[in-house]
Amino acid sequence: MDDLRLSPLKLGSFKSSLSGRSTPRGSPTSRRVHSGRTPRRDGKGSGGAVQWFRSNRLLYWLLLITLWTYLGFYVQSRWAHDDDNKVEFLRFGGKLREDVLHVEQNKRLDSVANENSHSVVDTTNIVHIGVNKRMHVTLAKKEDDTSQRSLSSRRRIRKASRSSRTRIRSKQKVRKVMETKDLDEQDQELPNTNVTYGKIFGPFGSLEDRVLEWSPQKRSGTCDRKSDFKRLVWSRRFVLLFHELSMTGAPISMMELASELLSCGATVYAVVLSRRGGLLQELTRRRIKVVEDKGELSFKTAMKADLVIAGSAVCASWIDQYMDHHPAGGSQIAWWVMENRREYFDRAKPVLDRVKLLIFLSEVQSKQWLTWCEEDHIKLRSQPVIVPLSVNDELAFVAGIYSSLNTPTLTQEMMKEKRQKLRESVRTEFGLTDKDMLVMSLSSINPGKGQLLLLESVALALEREQEQEQVAKSNQQPKIKNLNGIRKEKISLSVKHRLRGSSRKMKITSPATDNSSVLSATGKRKLLFSGNVTQKQDLKLLLGSVGSKSNKVAYVKEMLSFLSNNGNLSNSVLWTPATTRVASLYSAADVYVTNSQGIGETFGRVTIEAMAYGLPVLGTDAGGTKEIVEHNVTGLLHPVGRAGNKVLAQNLLFLLRNPSTRLQLGSQGREIVEKMYMKQHMYKRFVDVLVKCMRP
Repeated sequence: MDDLRLSPLKLGSFKSSLSGRSTPRGSPTSRRVHSGRTPRRDGKGSGGAVQWFRSNRLLYWLLLITLWTYLGFYVQSRWAHDDDNKVEFLRFGGKLREDVLHVEQNKRLDSVANENSHSVVDTTNIVHIGVNKRMHVTLAKKEDDTSQRSLSSRRRIRKASRSSRTRIRSKQKVRKVMETKDLDEQDQELPNTNVTYGKIFGPFGSLEDRVLEWSPQKRSGTCDRKSDFKRLVWSRRFVLLFHELSMTGAPISMMELASELLSCGATVYAVVLSRRGGLLQELTRRRIKVVEDKGELSFKTAMKADLVIAGSAVCASWIDQYMDHHPAGGSQIAWWVMENRREYFDRAKPVLDRVKLLIFLSEVQSKQWLTWCEEDHIKLRSQPVIVPLSVNDELAFVAGIYSSLNTPTLTQEMMKEKRQKLRESVRTEFGLTDKDMLVMSLSSINPGKGQLLLLESVALALEREQEQEQVAKSNQQPKIKNLNGIRKEKISLSVKHRLRGSSRKMKITSPATDNSSVLSATGKRKLLFSGNVTQKQDLKLLLGSVGSKSNKVAYVKEMLSFLSNNGNLSNSVLWTPATTRVASLYSAADVYVTNSQGIGETFGRVTIEAMAYGLPVLGTDAGGTKEIVEHNVTGLLHPVGRAGNKVLAQNLLFLLRNPSTRLQLGSQGREIVEKMYMKQHMYKRFVDVLVKCMRP
């Protein structure tokens, strides 16, 4: 029995668990067993560990899987958070394709790949990248030399990336130069300095940062964590459809919606139908992912989303193609229509009855589109929802209105003081003084916005102001001639008597009576009296937005021609470029004019922004402006067309002569904005859209 128990130990391959238990510790067999264990311990200290590690294949594979998993997480994290390393990863082994660069900068690794590029086929075998030059990186498990092969592969990647880095950067510089040339070519009719219209001022982004003591990272609001909007969008996927990237109402509103969704924990992809405009850089700053492909790739991205929100009637073509590709896709589309002209309805009507829900900005717009639908026998799938626009957190913050950006160190009172400093700084840049009344109008320059009619009204107001100055000067001259025999005391006494008599007969009038609406008599007398005793003010007009891709070149040239034919008018007109940094402009202005023609503004985002800054609004009596501006309460209204030029000129003169009236109208307009047009009001209405359209 002893020989049978010891035979496994003599072989030296492994120790029987049974032998140690059955042999007494003091027996000779036990001593032989224990003496045989000691050399094995010594062997483990030298080369036995390597042999034991090689013989234990299970542990070997566990370690290999752990290393592979760590490498995968490392690459994925660098891919998600470092665009530069992502580009270097994609460009090894040859030329980097532009479509791969743009798509991969705005998509996750697991999103749908481009049609022409090779996606990741096997995560443990081969990665294909490129079309003309195809680079194979083999990451195969080949027993003991696996780690060496992966290390050499990474070294080759780094070497190739270094060699191509200079070439990629030079291409990016050339691309930027070409884009700058394109912008210069499109804006040749409006250089920075021109004898016809003077000088372009702004943008004042750096001045805002310096005066307000802000950094770009601080210019983003936070989500209301307790709101229903946050609860509904948390961890959901959204696709927002931009028709263009111009710095106008619809694209800016969609960009702010995307930012709010991101801050509330949603995943957002932007599909851009036209890159025209300058908002791409701002989208990048806000970390909004742009799906460059507006075809097959955008359709597949939309199919994975919980809700698709289209931001313009111009998006009709994409919606039509998407539903041809995915017939059931209309049930997840909410169409936020921001136009109110018949040509936009004609473009959108083929797919109006196929989307889940229409969203309008105002009651006037909703009634107009429903009327057109009845005329064309279009039956909508559901009743439209009205979601007016709002003042964003950044503008409200600078205006001194409470927002999510306020902190204990940046209170509303502190921001009011900073805004006053900003006003003084910007007006100094404009060359304005306290005696100047700055009238501002910011929008794309085209016939629908009525800038040429505004110039005509300003010219008429200045002409009337000059005539009244001449009359006033003539009234101040002595009217008694050839009275040398009368003493000077009697002459002065008679003049005083005449002045007292004229003051009893003086009537108080204002442009409000021309519009069939009257302020209180006592308030009017007080305001007119205070205006008469103040220092005479000069009228200045600030027009934007120079360089906007929505500007009509022919209309701009017509405006410049009008200025050249009215030489003195150009001295009163200032220009500013298109920009998203408008807080400084609102702070510097005294009056805002929205002169939209035809059926008027769809809503008028700039109208509520101006009211938030305490500016009285002079607007046309049509469209959304009529819903927002209450005549003689928050502003003054005038008719559309050239018939309104005379009334607008009278309103300008009235506010020019009555600074206290400007403050009163502006203060009441600010109160309306705080009650109806803040961010929380808009997203509270947007909850209804999410409930009706979003996937459960």
